[in-house]
Amino acid sequence: MTTEARPQATERTISVVVNGERRSATVLDRKTLADFLREDLELTGTHVGCEHGVCGACTLLLNGRAVRSCLLLAVQADGQEIQTIEGLAKGDELHSIQQAFWEEHGLQCGYCTGGIIMSTLAMLEDNPHPSDEEIYEVLGGHLCRCTGYEDIFKSVKRAIELRGQGR
Repeated sequence: MTTEARPQATERTISVVVNGERRSATVLDRKTLADFLREDLELTGTHVGCEHGVCGACTLLLNGRAVRSCLLLAVQADGQEIQTIEGLAKGDELHSIQQAFWEEHGLQCGYCTGGIIMSTLAMLEDNPHPSDEEIYEVLGGHLCRCTGYEDIFKSVKRAIELRGQGR
């Protein structure tokens, strides 16, 4: 029986803009974007749930588009702009979507919440007045084991109201 040698992992220095701040690091070419953010940049708000892109806990914005960071390699984000849940609040002032989730009790354990909020942000940036069906379609891409999704749905509706008030 012959065994083939496994290719050695290589390292590469990447530079990204995360939450408005330029960050550089040397990473293994096989490291996921989620692991890079959590381990190298210590931004732990991006959670890793299923590692298959199904649960949505790792959702963040890459150049303004919602993506599953467990499915991307960190090297793929080189030169790109990333927004994570940590970049939403301004000091002690919650972002309007975070405020809405707090007001409407749209979370319990909070593990999935960051990803849901980031998907909600991407949706509302593209469509400030989505229909109920469009909201449910976005929420359908996330798994939450704690809630029945009704308070999450109410939270998104409240976020739309708050944004309409300029918050």
